[in-house]
Amino acid sequence: MTNFKDKSFYELSHDELFDVFKLRVDVFVVEQNCPYHEIDEVDRVPSTRHILFIGSDRLQAYARCYSKENGAAAIGRVLISAEQRGSGIAYKLMENALACCNAHFPNRPIEISAQTYLQPFYEKLGFKAVSEAYLEDGIEHIDMLLKL
Repeated sequence: MTNFKDKSFYELSHDELFDVFKLRVDVFVVEQNCPYHEIDEVDRVPSTRHILFIGSDRLQAYARCYSKENGAAAIGRVLISAEQRGSGIAYKLMENALACCNAHFPNRPIEISAQTYLQPFYEKLGFKAVSEAYLEDGIEHIDMLLKL
């Protein structure tokens, strides 16, 4: 059984918060070998939404949706656990993240900073590249935008 949850930082249980931070560190810090600050102030901004995919009673995928200072909505920290990669859950996660942005930040363009190898995936969801590739935390990224 699968279950998507959309919660604010303060709605997350202690166990959910632990699972989110652990999976983010496992993927972004350990697996991708990026010893950078993973947990930031955006996590606890009251309007930030945390999208959790729970499968087999554990966190399998995650994304966060938030409002940027420029007025756009943003989706970030998108990740799929190693055992779920290739299962198709990434599309479902992004569908939920897009619905979250539309519900909580309506009528705003949606920005992402995507790892460049994922550009075709995000293009299938309607995102368009709006920058050249650049290094972020030692990994090549590209800025992408989805206009409503």
